[in-house]
Amino acid sequence: MSITPEEVVAARDWLASFGCDERGGMTRLLFSKSWLAAQLALKQRFEDLGMTAEFDEVGNLVGTYQGSGESEEIIATGSHVDTVVQGGKLDGALGIFGGYLAIKHLIENYGTPKKSLRIISMAEEEGSRFPFVFWGSKNLVGCVPAADIQGIADSEGVSFVEAMNDCGFSPRTQTSSPLDKVEAFVELHIEQGNTLEMEGSSVGVVNAIAGQRRYNIHLHGQANHAGTTRMCYRHDVVQVFAEIVSSSLAKANEAGDPLVLTFGHIEVSPNTVNVVPGEALFSMDCRHTDKAVLHSFSEALEADMVRIAAQHGVTIEIECWMDEDPVPMNLELVSLIEQTCKERGDNYLVMHSGAGHDSQIIAPHVPTGMLFVPSIDGVSHNPAEDTDPADLARGIDALAGVLHKLAY
Repeated sequence: MSITPEEVVAARDWLASFGCDERGGMTRLLFSKSWLAAQLALKQRFEDLGMTAEFDEVGNLVGTYQGSGESEEIIATGSHVDTVVQGGKLDGALGIFGGYLAIKHLIENYGTPKKSLRIISMAEEEGSRFPFVFWGSKNLVGCVPAADIQGIADSEGVSFVEAMNDCGFSPRTQTSSPLDKVEAFVELHIEQGNTLEMEGSSVGVVNAIAGQRRYNIHLHGQANHAGTTRMCYRHDVVQVFAEIVSSSLAKANEAGDPLVLTFGHIEVSPNTVNVVPGEALFSMDCRHTDKAVLHSFSEALEADMVRIAAQHGVTIEIECWMDEDPVPMNLELVSLIEQTCKERGDNYLVMHSGAGHDSQIIAPHVPTGMLFVPSIDGVSHNPAEDTDPADLARGIDALAGVLHKLAY
């Protein structure tokens, strides 16, 4: 192992000093003081390594180590610097300090690369402060329309535009992008699930990011007395909800991996012990790596819901408010990453990502690959988010090996 766990812990804790609170959690929100301090400190680190480092118009930080001049192509890595409220030290951050350590190791051990190496500390991915996600990566691949951020504000009433301007940034107007001439982008990230841990693997080679369809479903029945309304005369929305959940989850289990289905939110009215509930609002989240399967499965569930509701004299409104297609990783990069792991003797697993990442925004525009490291107990977006330092070092070493193949 070339990069030591001690180096990794030092870099992890250094970056975590920007936004870490007394309870041990991380809160580093877009355009906040801690976010800006982290980006400025990273800029200094990149420059100390011999990189040119600069911000684009919207707040993405771009560090570039110039290649020998044999090629104008650039090999890039990176992730996002923002966190959720009371998050952990690794989500997003690993791709930044891990990318920095990987490039630092390559320069110190192999000298100047043939192709330039670039690390991008993306401004935002999480949507934790403002109701907008992937601000950083969406601006890398195109200008975000001004209308998309006009009128949106954080919980304290600070507008997106005001916060952005206060940090010295503005909406993108330039036609050039830090992704210009980038031949490949590779993101290192924690898994945020427990597959690697359960399978006993230390590195994940990501072949796709799952598509998502999210729903709000509203049931309208009839509220009535719990003691005097016979079961056969009820229009009980909770019974309909229960049958929908039971039937849908049974079909999801029958379909098997990589499909996942979640009912994560339920509101019932009047929500009291002695009244048959007359209204319910609940959510459904369905994910799969194949668009056709995702659509056919979720549409079959929609038909089931309509049928079950009608059987109980309940009306139903189904709103699909998110419909994100699956995003495959570049096949050649997946193969190269897998070959690197084989050569290194890593205990790796080829897998998909059930969570969204900056890579899904970049992949349709630039050949993209991803590496995962295990998350202890599958915990993420939580102060307890953690990965064994030895696994972090293995993941960063694997990233360095991939960047070496691509750039040297």
